[in-house]
Amino acid sequence: MIPCVLAVTFGLLAPTSARAADAIDGVTAVSSRVSSDYVRTRLPDGSFQPELYAFGKGGNWGGQLSDATIDKLQFSDVAKVIAAPLASQKYLPATNPNTAKFLIMVYWGTTAVPGPSSSSFAYDKLSAAQANLGAYMVSSGNSLQRTVKAGPAADAAMAQLSEAMTLVDMENHQRDSLDLTNARMLGYDSEGLIGTDYGNNIRGTAFAARRTELIEEIEENRYFVVLMAYDFQLLWKEKKHKLVWETRFSISERHNQFDKALPVMAQYASRYFGQDSKGLLRTRVPEGRVDVGEPKSLGEVDAPQK
Repeated sequence: MIPCVLAVTFGLLAPTSARAADAIDGVTAVSSRVSSDYVRTRLPDGSFQPELYAFGKGGNWGGQLSDATIDKLQFSDVAKVIAAPLASQKYLPATNPNTAKFLIMVYWGTTAVPGPSSSSFAYDKLSAAQANLGAYMVSSGNSLQRTVKAGPAADAAMAQLSEAMTLVDMENHQRDSLDLTNARMLGYDSEGLIGTDYGNNIRGTAFAARRTELIEEIEENRYFVVLMAYDFQLLWKEKKHKLVWETRFSISERHNQFDKALPVMAQYASRYFGQDSKGLLRTRVPEGRVDVGEPKSLGEVDAPQK
């Protein structure tokens, strides 16, 4: 793992302003995992003991579409929104490196998705090959059965069909690969239905409904945010990367705007910051409120790779 240098943000001011969150449309998905040795301490009143963090700029991971509602945002814009939900779970900004427990890397972006099969070159070629081969089909003694009549032209049609099927297989492999990449990015891989032998084997069976539902969601562009909390002191003093917890949350890009959806997504996902969500959770979230503050950068450390 090759470290890189990035600005680390300390000393976010306490939230001073509030705004009502805008309505968003679609399912917000959250997946959160924690290290087996991380358990939060609760105070006598039942609340969590505060833990301090610094933000690390993971950056905008882009997307296929030009979208001003996400393209215009800088790291500080995203960090300000996320700071309030973090504070609601008693994750508070450290003012200097000596007190920071976590380096919370922040990544955001829009997923790239495969194109629809209806406009696929490979499927168009397969359809044409099947139509061409049909001209060389003849009925056998049983009228319900048809065979390919012999001859050079029919052989060429069969070869054309074989080539088209190979292209379709390659395209399906590329689609599956991209689906798996997005599933891992969004936390949709937590149920073991995407990119596994089990998931592939249940296609076309009565057990495939859940997998189909998940695939349909990740084959639409989704806005996403990934928070990865590393042991700050271990990273700062020993240059070792220990991931303590991570939370991934997302929503469909369709009918939404990232700058308006982000506060609602982050507020809903916050209940799982530093907690194990026990898999992927998907829900329509209610409108909420967020508080934001201004960040101040005070230094640089070696950053872990995503």
